[in-house]
Amino acid sequence: QVRLVESGGGLVQTGGSLRLSCTASASISSIEVMGWYRRAPGKQREAVAVIITDGDTNYAESVKGRFTISGDNAKSTVYLQMNSLKPEDTAVYYCNFGSGGYNYWGQGTQVTVSS
Repeated sequence: QVRLVESGGGLVQTGGSLRLSCTASASISSIEVMGWYRRAPGKQREAVAVIITDGDTNYAESVKGRFTISGDNAKSTVYLQMNSLKPEDTAVYYCNFGSGGYNYWGQGTQVTVSS
């Protein structure tokens, strides 16, 4: 069974940067969309950024101008560059791949931004 493995989370001060990575344990063919989601304590999971096969991207309003998503379908890998981090970005971040109507999810990586 294919798993998504995230890395790059951690503790950072306000204004700092982190880069999250997510790689599939085996190649996934025909990936249609890759994305990052997050769940903050006491809140519902929300979409942070998505990228589709033609390169189009969409971002949550709260992260526009600060976060950048990029992907490499050939390597079944997606990245999230996070700059100018704020305490409200603190959450568990999950990656997601959509392929052929099936959704793959990572186990999550903790991002904590201290004030």
